Order: sequence, then structure tokens, then C-alpha cells
Amino acid sequence: MNGQESHNQQAHQVIREVQKAVFGKDECIRKVMMAILSSGHILLEDIPGVGKTTMALAFSKALNLKENRLTFTPDVLPADLTGFTMYRKETGKFYYQPGAVMCNLFLGDEINRTSPRTQSALLEVMEEGQVSVDGVTHPLPKPFIVIATQNPAGSAGTQLLPQSQLDRFTVCLTMGYPDMDEEIAILKGRIAQNTIEQVRSAADGPCLLQMQEEVRGVFIHDRIYRYIGNLVQATRSHPMIELGVSPRGSLALARMAQASSYLRGKTYVTPDDIREIFMDVCGHRILLNGKARISHLTPAAVLEEILKTVPGPSLRRS
Repeated sequence: MNGQESHNQQAHQVIREVQKAVFGKDECIRKVMMAILSSGHILLEDIPGVGKTTMALAFSKALNLKENRLTFTPDVLPADLTGFTMYRKETGKFYYQPGAVMCNLFLGDEINRTSPRTQSALLEVMEEGQVSVDGVTHPLPKPFIVIATQNPAGSAGTQLLPQSQLDRFTVCLTMGYPDMDEEIAILKGRIAQNTIEQVRSAADGPCLLQMQEEVRGVFIHDRIYRYIGNLVQATRSHPMIELGVSPRGSLALARMAQASSYLRGKTYVTPDDIREIFMDVCGHRILLNGKARISHLTPAAVLEEILKTVPGPSLRRS
């Protein structure tokens, strides 16, 4: 067994460990793992109490990463995230006090409950992997992942994230209510024990960095690049879409497709890898126009139509 096959097995073991704490959400767990492998950030949008925070904590434990958690409230300040400088009288010098983002996995609970000023503190963090405090740049540890949760827009005390910040999340996922069997499994598991305690470490930071490097090496054919481009262009010219997918979204689509292929044990991307994650990568990046809202269309419905109308490439050898 070579190194890549061993790492691939570790990635699947991480998924199995998270499944010990999160019941019945295997597809969502898989896509979170794909986003982590693609060096991306994850936004979990759903109603309270469906397991968003549990999933984030389970991943931090399964990956054995240093994790910091911050619950966003209206009184949270940007310095709580980025850190601040303090004057030390004994030495007569200023020193940097790290903020909550100085970790490998940052869990932001209910990110849309805080002020826009605090939300904007995450822009440099998520895009460049660093913080700037009083003119001094401080790099973040590697790997660095943000898993943020938010309640649906319209919930009491929430405000919409700006499009510039939404665009920095590789995927936006929804867990949804459990079905009856899953509900019973949750009840039995939580009453008998704390399910998070059952999660064991299956990888670590250096191993994850190596897996991310291997994912970046998954081959993408020029026809696949063109297919991604055609899908993205379709979002920009669609009569029901006011704001289409950005170039950052195109890059996220390609990287997530590489991660999808990697988890399947392949060395190249296929159109099916693109289709699997197209909705999750692009759904939060588009804005529907007034005509679409009047027609009661959803972003998912519009993107589904684009998937059906944009032809996929043929990768058969001539």
C-alpha cells in the first residue's frame, strides 16, 4: 500500500469516527470532509438543535486538531477573533495576545448573530490565512479551517452575511431534521452517553496537510475545466439570477471536485464529481432577481435547471 492509499483510508476513517457522534447525516459528513480536504471553509446553515456544532466538534476530535470555539453575539468584538497588542510595563514593549482564530480548526457558532464589523474580521483570516493587528501580520497555524454555523435568515436576532463573506465559504450545507429511525438513534445515544466522547483520533495536522497536497494533485482534464466554466457562465447569464458565481466559486468547484475524486480513490476528476457538489458550492454564491422571487423559485431549483441544460463533456478516448 502506497502513501496516498494509506491517507485515503485515514480520510474514510475520519468520516467513520464522526458518524459515531452525528447520526444519519452521512452525505453531509462526507461533503464536510471534502471541503476540509480541499483546504476550504464550511458554513452549516440550519435551524437550532440539529447537530451543527456536534459535527464541527467531532471533526476537530477525529482530526486531532487544536480547536477554538467562539459563540457570536452582538457584543463580540473583532479583537476577540484576531487578537490585540498589549503594553508590558516590565519590558516597556508591546506584545501580541492571540485571538480565537489562532488554532487549526475555528468553530464560529451562530456567525450571523454578531455585528458586521466583527463578521468582517474573518475576511482576511479566511482568504489569506493571517491576521493583521496594529500593522503587524501574524500567520495562522496550518492547517487552518473555519466551520461556522448560522440560523436561517429571519430568525430573531440574526442579520444576513455580506456576499463577500459568503463567497469565502467553500460550501454551504444544510443538515435538516432527522427521520424517525435517526431520531430514535439520537435519543438512545445521547441518553446513554456523550457521543462526542466516542470519537477517536484518526489523523492529525501533518497528515491532513499531506492529504490536502494529494488532493491538489488530482488530475483535471481541459474538458472538465471547460465544463466548470460553462456551468459558471450559465449562472452569470441566467435570466433569473442577478449575481452569478464568482471566479473564487469556480476555483472552489474545481477543488471540491478533486476532493470528491480523491475520496472515491480515483486520480482524475469526472463530470459526476462536478455534479455531486455543484449545488453545495454555488447555492450560497448566487442571488436571484425579483422575477425569480415573484415566481417563488429557489437557488436550488435554478441551479438544478442549469445542471440539466449545460451538457457534460465526454472523456472517452478517440
